[in-house]
Formats: sequence, C-alpha cells, structure tokens
Amino acid sequence: MAYVPGVALLAAFAVGCSAGADSDANGADSKAGSPTVTPAPPGKYLTLPAPCRAVPRTTLKDLLPGAAELPGDQQEKVFRGSAAVTYDTDRKVGCSWKADAPNSTRSLSIDLERVVSYDPAVSDDDRADTLYAKKEKAAGLSSSATPGPDAEKDTATGEEKGKKGEEQEDKEEKQEKGAGKSEDPAGDDDATSSADPSSSPSSSEGTGGSSGSPEDALPSRVLDGLGDAAFLQDLPTRAGSTAQRHTVSVVFRTSNVVVTVRYAEQPALITQAPDSRELQEKAQALARKLAEALSE
Repeated sequence: MAYVPGVALLAAFAVGCSAGADSDANGADSKAGSPTVTPAPPGKYLTLPAPCRAVPRTTLKDLLPGAAELPGDQQEKVFRGSAAVTYDTDRKVGCSWKADAPNSTRSLSIDLERVVSYDPAVSDDDRADTLYAKKEKAAGLSSSATPGPDAEKDTATGEEKGKKGEEQEDKEEKQEKGAGKSEDPAGDDDATSSADPSSSPSSSEGTGGSSGSPEDALPSRVLDGLGDAAFLQDLPTRAGSTAQRHTVSVVFRTSNVVVTVRYAEQPALITQAPDSRELQEKAQALARKLAEALSE
C-alpha cells in the first residue's frame, strides 16, 4: 500500500515544477516591475537619390555657362558629371561637374550622407544633427542647433573646437579618398579648400569673400528656412595665391540626411575677381532645390 502514496507524491512534485516553469516563461516573476526601453525612432530617409541625376540640366547650364559652348559629345560628358567613389551608396553619394569658359572655369559638387544611428537610445536625426554641428563648428560658426545626445563633451574654447572639427572633417575626407577618387579633379580641389584652416572664415575674422567691391561681400553665416538647419561658408582666395579661385559651400540637414553643395569659380585672368554674391545666391538656390526634391 506504500506504493500509491509514493506515486501521488511524485505526480504532485511534477505538477508544481510545471507550474513554476510556466510562470517563468510568462515573465511574471523575473520581469515584474522592470522598465521598458523604447527604441529611438528611425530617420525619414532610407535611401539616397542618384547624385549625378539630382541636379536638373537647366540648372547645370546656369551654373556651368561654359558647357553650352562645347560640342555635343563634350557637352554631354560635362552634364553627365562624375560620381564620387564611396564604400556604400546607400549611406553616402556624391557627384561633381566642371566646365571651362573663355573668361572663367566653374566647378560644382554635391555630397549627400544618410546618417544611421546604431544606438537604440539615439535617433538617426540626433546623430545627423551631431554630424551637422561638427561641420558648422569647422566652418567657424556658432551652432544654432542643439547637438544630439551623443555629442562630445568638450570644454575647449570656440577656436579650439573649430580647429578640432576641421581636423576631423579633413581626416574623414582623406579616408574617403583612400577608397578611390572622383574622375573629376574639381571635387577634390573643393574638398581641400573646405578643410583648409587658412581659408576658413575664422582666418579672415568672419568676413565674406572678395567680389568686385568690399561692400558687396557677404560673410559666412547660418541660414534660415533651409532644411532643419543650414549654413553658408564663403571661402575666398587663400593668402599668397596668384589664382583668384573662390569657393562657396552650403551645408544643410534635413532629418537624417546631411547635404553639402560646393560651387567655385576661377577667372582666366588673375586681375579678375569672382563675384561672391552671385556664387552664394546660386549655391543657395541649388541647395533649396535639393531640399525640396528630398522632401517629395
């Protein structure tokens, strides 16, 4: 008769273990009261446009007046542009154009970077805002946007921060060039000008580039009404240079994409100076068209 109670005891023990396992599986015991982490929202953009088709031909004809005077096949080559070589075209793309006219050479380049955050607590937009803020500081401008939560904590002076930003941007450009270079040398020239501290606004105390007269020059500045944040950097001819090359850069952020437009002119004669106001207006107009196209 002792056999039956033994069986009943084993059965009761098995039922108790099963109930305990179900309780753990449902998370009622181990997860009770634990906080829930909500991942940061993804960015608006999941892809990037084809960069060499991002600028309409009518716009290219206006920005590169020398192209209209070329024979048909050469004209097509200019308008086709030269795509930048990048590691991942879903994350970073670019294109450059260049045309010679009798009185000047004009060059244009655009770069688009889609920023992705791999930190679940930091959104793609915040990560892109941090990247944009670094570029703004590298241009010697005070940031109007609040850096994202992953921004570096730095107690250095504004001048030291700007220099650090320039060095970081220059390092990134060199790493990108290591993978390959654009067939058009204009893009590399513009990138070098942007990263050169001697040609930054801080070197000229924030004054704009040289045009026909000093009063017509417009300074580098933060822009309103372009994307989520934007700035313009005017890069006049470097001191000691005999060439009157003048470059204007417009950088803006829209959601998790950061766009850079570089537009430059080099007159055929060293006695001629590029029109800074014209370069700035045309670079801004193109940047606004790109922002509108991305928003569609």
